[in-house]
Amino acid sequence: MCGIIGYVGKENAAPILIEGLKRLEYRGYDSVGIAVLSNSTVLTLKTKGRIADLKRKLEESGFPQGNLALGHTRWATHGEPSEVNSHPHTCGKVTLVHNGIIENYAELKARLAGEGRSFVSGTDTEIVAHLIDRYYSGDPAPAIFRAVSELRGSYALGIFFSDIPGRLFAIRKESPLVVGVGKEGNYISSDIPALLLFTNRYYLLEPGELAVVSEGGVSFLDSGLKPVSKKLLTVDWDVSKAEKGGYPSFMLKEIFEQPRALADTIHPQLAKGIRGIFFEEIKDLSFLKRLYITACGSALHAGMVGRHFLERLGRIPVHLEVASEFRHQVPVFREGDGVIIISQSGETADTIAG
Repeated sequence: MCGIIGYVGKENAAPILIEGLKRLEYRGYDSVGIAVLSNSTVLTLKTKGRIADLKRKLEESGFPQGNLALGHTRWATHGEPSEVNSHPHTCGKVTLVHNGIIENYAELKARLAGEGRSFVSGTDTEIVAHLIDRYYSGDPAPAIFRAVSELRGSYALGIFFSDIPGRLFAIRKESPLVVGVGKEGNYISSDIPALLLFTNRYYLLEPGELAVVSEGGVSFLDSGLKPVSKKLLTVDWDVSKAEKGGYPSFMLKEIFEQPRALADTIHPQLAKGIRGIFFEEIKDLSFLKRLYITACGSALHAGMVGRHFLERLGRIPVHLEVASEFRHQVPVFREGDGVIIISQSGETADTIAG
């Protein structure tokens, strides 16, 4: 999964992006880039490799000055890992970053090429930038909605326009995206850990909603350009829980966190009564006839442990399904069947689709 961070506010954006991108390294990536809007000029710096490599480049050339910017860590899908294929991509007045896969990018590219447009990368993302630019005539929302209506596949898009300083736009389908609300500015990100150094308040962006993010606030529109009211949420865990905590990798950290995570889950329940009401609640699931657990990777391994307890203590038959397979099946559900969906950072798109 690629990583997205965007900022608009009072502070210089580039250092904020670097710190935010560091919190997304656990997602895996092969290249990284940022684009800063500085006096109506888009300053873009990208590199194959790690965030540390990009930071060194910035320190050598000087951090670009600007209060609106987008950053991205890329895991190559369309187009090899390279500087030119890294995000952000700019076409005309449109600059954007993208997570996901555009399934019909080849036919869109052929159509745009037939209109005389040329491309510098081998990515599906650049096609989206061209498509929005094609429909843009000064009003961002209609252009964005019209462009995404032609996309097949998954996407989380962070967008800004060089002639509209002070505003970021974000829209998604399947791929995750959140909007952070801070004191010195506002943010978009593909995951909450990138925001926690700056704020613990956020909005969840639902599929098909467009977020309009400025220094002074956040608003949301549906595809009919009507305002959408949303609840502001608060994260109840701190940034230390989202970082490596001294371990050389996130994988190792998560392995060593397992005893504490299990204790933290069970102890509040045990406090309700020494007999352990936690396990009595599992037995209360007897109205279920059968359970499916669907997940990918380490989340599926957690499901294997869950199956053990649910069958042993709850006496409920449990079937494990890999989400990437489950999403393509035609399962036979009957009355009394239930599904538990477990997601960690891995193949989230398959899990959501499942």
